[in-house]
Amino acid sequence: MNTTAPYRPQREAQVLQRPVRGHWQYALRCWGDPSTATPERPLLLLGHGFMDVGASFQFLVDALQAQGDGERPIVAPDWRGFGLTQGPACDHYLFADYLGDLDALVDALSPDLPIDLLGHSMGGNIVMSYAGARPTRIRRLINLEGFGLPEAKPEAAPTHLAKWLDDLKAPKALKPYASAEAVAQRLQHTNPRLPDDRAQWLATQWASPADDGQWHLQADAAHRRISAMPYRLDEVLAAWRRISAPTLWVEGDETPFEQWWGARYPRADFDARLAQVPQLERRTLTGAGHMLHHDQPEALARLLREFL
Repeated sequence: MNTTAPYRPQREAQVLQRPVRGHWQYALRCWGDPSTATPERPLLLLGHGFMDVGASFQFLVDALQAQGDGERPIVAPDWRGFGLTQGPACDHYLFADYLGDLDALVDALSPDLPIDLLGHSMGGNIVMSYAGARPTRIRRLINLEGFGLPEAKPEAAPTHLAKWLDDLKAPKALKPYASAEAVAQRLQHTNPRLPDDRAQWLATQWASPADDGQWHLQADAAHRRISAMPYRLDEVLAAWRRISAPTLWVEGDETPFEQWWGARYPRADFDARLAQVPQLERRTLTGAGHMLHHDQPEALARLLREFL
């Protein structure tokens, strides 16, 4: 048994519920009051990645505070179908709905001021598309390894739709775990860089105990279904080219991009996509993989403070 004490947050968050688009109660992890935002220090909104939760940013928020940026209001929502956000039963999720939810949140939390917007992985893809659709609502934009997906070929659309229809008929489930420690071990299996104390704390945010005595991930199993909508690269890049905010791209030097995608999505193709963002700054964190806000939160915080 691991006897390491769980990580202790330094800047405590308050979790609030806010109605979004009439059907969802979004859970917002708030560090500070969004109403205290100013043009010089606007709200910083953090969008988590796939199969993650807003609490994932706690280490980064603590690092920002330790470096003297503890007064900034920060909000990290749990996207629909993740964490503590509640809504109607779904058998699949659409990418565009995350943009609709984000737009509603930005209007509610910062109706008069542009915000600083950060997204990790899936969240990085969300914020890039949103910043292209609503360029005047974003002051600074940060993408943490939101690489996008391989381009979908139009001729493959019928086959893709048939696969999605078949997938709708297949039951989906997420593996339960015997204990919070087992969840922590699962997190460290995925990311061996994650220290014991952070893994122990994250496990209690990423999963929760149920009546069956097992720990269950705070995510809807329907996320395991493929998307009905193919990844249309031309449309994505059209949005990226409309981004008017200065944009910071950050990646880890140990992220296995080629291992993930192989020939389906060469790294050179991604670099060509990113080059189309108008005001782009690129940085790489040493000793970090895909979960760079877990691996190197202090170094990431320094980059963000310089950029913001």
